[in-house]
Amino acid sequence: MSFNIRPLHRDIGFFVIGITIIYCISGILLVFRDSDFLKHEVNTERQIRPNLSESDLGMNLHQMNFKIYKTEGDLVYFANGTYNKATGIAKYKEKVLPEYLGSTIKIHKVSSRSAMMWIPVVFGMLLLFLAISSFWMFKLKSKAFKRGMYITAVGVITAVILLAL
Repeated sequence: MSFNIRPLHRDIGFFVIGITIIYCISGILLVFRDSDFLKHEVNTERQIRPNLSESDLGMNLHQMNFKIYKTEGDLVYFANGTYNKATGIAKYKEKVLPEYLGSTIKIHKVSSRSAMMWIPVVFGMLLLFLAISSFWMFKLKSKAFKRGMYITAVGVITAVILLAL
């Protein structure tokens, strides 16, 4: 059995290396999503619904901790921008990742309603196969298999501890 699994494990491993690199990079970038790491400032102008409340305006602009600083007539001032209540035009500055990095995060954060939802599902299934098939890479009585079982136990315990934190 191990001789049948080895080529499949190897070929799937080679196949998923590209998407694995993308997921690694985007996962690292997502850790810093609340900072300006690698981001640059962009002027944005968006047409949204007129006469939005403060909470609706923050949700429409996808801004966390949204706060209005002042209102003068129809013009609403918030951090890094303005919103015209009469026209519904919001002008603001936002920090964004370069396009080539932003697209990796889009793949990482894809939802079930997206046409690309099959990418993380298939990728996850292939990674699961790689993890499970590794148990058939060595004979049960070999030192390498026993060592692998110890490393697996340490990895599972570490994962449980991380989930408990």
